[in-house]
Amino acid sequence: MLETVKYLLGSAGPSGFGSKSTAEQVTDYCPDLRSITAIITGATSGIGAETARVLAKRGARLVLPARSLKAAEDSKARILSEFPESDIIVMPLDLSSFFSVRKFVADFRSLNLPLHLLINNAGKFTQEHAISEDGIEMTFATNYLGHFLLTKLLVTKMVETAKSTGVQGRIVNVSSSIHSWFSGDPISYLSSITRSRSHYDATRAYALSKLANVLHTKELAQRLQEEMEANVTVNCVHPGIVRTRLTRERDGLITDLVFFLASKLLKTIPQ
Repeated sequence: MLETVKYLLGSAGPSGFGSKSTAEQVTDYCPDLRSITAIITGATSGIGAETARVLAKRGARLVLPARSLKAAEDSKARILSEFPESDIIVMPLDLSSFFSVRKFVADFRSLNLPLHLLINNAGKFTQEHAISEDGIEMTFATNYLGHFLLTKLLVTKMVETAKSTGVQGRIVNVSSSIHSWFSGDPISYLSSITRSRSHYDATRAYALSKLANVLHTKELAQRLQEEMEANVTVNCVHPGIVRTRLTRERDGLITDLVFFLASKLLKTIPQ
């Protein structure tokens, strides 16, 4: 109970930061990231856009993959208006498509750039049941499988970069505490919602995808350390409760009321 109160108050933890710390405050200790190349998915809005903005402020080269190139170009323009010297590359990527993920990785490799930081931030929450072009339920395909394949195809590049530069590589998977809401057999549930919309529940499907993010992170962390002996870390994070475009399909009076009543407990996007 005490820890919960301290969290809500924004009390600093062992790192010196708390729940109210912003991205700019956290990166104050490393103001020069000009040697770092970062890929950030979901950087066109919300916490992904703020992550991109702050890393650009610190000088990192950014690769912004997005399904909507217009949205990505708009994000790039906003960053450049604030930090004109920023090095930002926009590339197409649809995380729900295995073909698109593989093409993005091939195109990125053709640039002959290093890769120090991979932030798997993009997320989808939808009331509408849909199936990806690869025949998989859309939430799971986008939130988990796309990022799993992206990471798998880029991890060797990250290991090589860390070895050649001496700079530790970092993979960050943005999950959610909602992962703990899922119960039951995940494979059976995924199979049922892939076959039929009648079993589909948006919150449970989202929770399953976030649980998969956590399990992927734990397994990859072990393999990076024990099998590959790589100077690359992987962590999954619950960013806190933040009102972003992820909730856009639930916009309305009830959603607005809930967020208003809980406003003192929520994080701002910079936090």
